[in-house]
Amino acid sequence: MRVLVIGGNRFLGVELTARLLARGDRVTLLNRGTLADPFGDRVERLVCDRTSRAFEAVGASTWDAVVDCALFDGAQAEVTARVLSGRVGHYVMVSTGQVYLVRQPAPEVATERDYDGALMREPPAPGDRDDWQYGMGKRAAEDVVAQSGLPATRLRIPMVHGGRDYHRRLESLLWRLLDGGPVLLTRPQACCRHVYGPAVARAIVTALDRGPLWDAVNLAQDETVTARELVRRFAAQLGVAANVVETTDEALAAAGLEPTKACAFNGRWMSVLDPSKAQDALGFWHEPLDVYLHATAHALVSRMAEPPPSMAQRAGELAFRR
Repeated sequence: MRVLVIGGNRFLGVELTARLLARGDRVTLLNRGTLADPFGDRVERLVCDRTSRAFEAVGASTWDAVVDCALFDGAQAEVTARVLSGRVGHYVMVSTGQVYLVRQPAPEVATERDYDGALMREPPAPGDRDDWQYGMGKRAAEDVVAQSGLPATRLRIPMVHGGRDYHRRLESLLWRLLDGGPVLLTRPQACCRHVYGPAVARAIVTALDRGPLWDAVNLAQDETVTARELVRRFAAQLGVAANVVETTDEALAAAGLEPTKACAFNGRWMSVLDPSKAQDALGFWHEPLDVYLHATAHALVSRMAEPPPSMAQRAGELAFRR
């Protein structure tokens, strides 16, 4: 199979590319070339972005499949649909559970049926506005893909974990657990049903083999835990106890601290998805939570080097008093 992976030099793209190469597929990576990938001469490369004239060359070839890990808005989707029209056997778009969080009201546990309906207005707070724009941009991209006639499958995913997570969410938690100080949680009872990066890559490969769904499906782990429980279970993989301190966003702000830097699970923009449709349509399955937390902890510890940027506020966290 000849596969083009757009945005294939970070996290999910690297995991997916490794799996495709291992089974003998011919892979081309398309990105802006600002980050290196680990594949050497085993892949072909196209260095450009969708705004450049060089992107038109993608349409000069025929692709058995295109996996798009970097489609973020309707304008990008329109260019992509035009260039790939008639040139691709299966287009897979990696979307996000945040397409549900901009619904009004947002569903507590989202199924694919919850996509349609009224949308929330742009929120005034800058942090909320960024997440709102991300969700709205992904919705616009999905809508263009759905209406374009491309033979497509759209995969909606929540917060993704794994050793190559460039957001360094579990890694930020790891550093806090190892210094023995508090993990500050403002939403300790928040529901967490995330997804493991390799499970997403595995689902994409399955989708490529099964052919276009012409629809969207959710991918997520089966287990739902609270933020407090997730912190505790990750700590258990490191052999330490989690020193969780419950507080509020307002208290952290008063101390000059950003809640989502203190812990990634403090934000309200954390979707909870029902993966039942993907289980039926793709045979999707997910590793147990403790299995993938163990694998991620091992991957992170094996390459610990510079602390993540969020640790810049750690001194304030250590001095924090409720």
